[in-house]
Amino acid sequence: MFLSFKNKLIQVYIRIRNLLPGQKYFIFKILLYIPLYILLLPIILLIRLIRPFILIRFGELMSSRIGHLAANTELYLCEKEASINRPNIFYIDIFYTSHLPICNDYLLNKWRQIINIWPRWLIYPLNVLNNIIPFGESHKIGNNLSHDRDILNLLDKYPQHLKFTSQEETLGIESLNAMGISKDSKFICLLVRDEAYLNMHLKNINTAYHTYRDCNIDNYFLVADELTNKGYYVIRMGVKVNSTFNNGNPMIIDYANNGFRSEFLDIYLGAHCDFCISTSAGWDAIPLIFRRPIVYAPVTPLGYIFSFSDRYSAITKHHFDISEKRELTFSEIFERGVGFCLGSEDYTNKGVELIENTAEEIRDLVIEFVDKDNNCWISESNDEYLQELFWKKFSVNANDIFGTKLHGEIKASFGTKFLRQNVNLLK
Repeated sequence: MFLSFKNKLIQVYIRIRNLLPGQKYFIFKILLYIPLYILLLPIILLIRLIRPFILIRFGELMSSRIGHLAANTELYLCEKEASINRPNIFYIDIFYTSHLPICNDYLLNKWRQIINIWPRWLIYPLNVLNNIIPFGESHKIGNNLSHDRDILNLLDKYPQHLKFTSQEETLGIESLNAMGISKDSKFICLLVRDEAYLNMHLKNINTAYHTYRDCNIDNYFLVADELTNKGYYVIRMGVKVNSTFNNGNPMIIDYANNGFRSEFLDIYLGAHCDFCISTSAGWDAIPLIFRRPIVYAPVTPLGYIFSFSDRYSAITKHHFDISEKRELTFSEIFERGVGFCLGSEDYTNKGVELIENTAEEIRDLVIEFVDKDNNCWISESNDEYLQELFWKKFSVNANDIFGTKLHGEIKASFGTKFLRQNVNLLK
């Protein structure tokens, strides 16, 4: 009965939304919300009255950005299994989507099979009323301990929550075959961030503050070719990108531009790849929640390295002091306050220029990861010592500028060859 009523409400709202053009839909929402607050007031009071027996909580899904929709939701479920943020009485958690466009409807619908997701127009006013009326804290689901960061290493402790049906698995295999990849072939996903996606989806918002995370896709041909020599297909991911990725190698597939891209495949490929190479962008949360290995080549800012599992490896961009005309050490990066900078202007204001990694540095990191996975990596005597020196930099710099904890148990590795070639950065 509960689900039937919910589904009917969703269907009615979607029908109205599809029938009304943009401006009329906006007016409709205004007219709808005012009486809704009046009509919903008795409901929120009833929710308060039944609290000793049934606790109903509200929370917002960050449905506009795939990284948060994937990672935040998966970590909520992991925390639930770990009895974190979980009431001691019977409770029902109800989520609503964010107000911006949905980043991936397929992923959202997969979450609908696991958690309660109700229309925003209904649950958002209820949440507002709950916040207005005193003593409503217990009715808030609240954020994960550190949003999309696995500071308790829960992804290593609990299995993935999203599953594919047999029909979806068949569709995924057929789609790979259509791209020339057989069922038993190895493939990796390559995600190189540029500003094209945000410029498309957030047209009225200046997204230039994110450009410090962008990388030149041409720097990834070297590693892609080498991976194909080792038998891997390389699939370049992306919804909207600035440039193509094609050098004539038939095992390099520019999925972002070849017409095969779909919301389903965006999820399926991330879930089934042998590993992912990422420049630390939102989509890499898909292989993350499916427990796939990830090579961050590079991750910026430095303090945000995903350190929670031995499935992750990373390097960072070079931080160049403009006035002193030299590269900053890892310690200086934190001392200058750029280890947690989240805006392009922040680096400029602190007199720091981010220099992209060379194609060779990217290749070395990825091949190191592959060789270790195949048990053919040759270590040198001081490699472990260099790793210890690097990760010690995080022992006192484990919080961001807002005081949010960023790291739990350190399990990841930093690029060994990168450290060997840049020992001076460890001073």
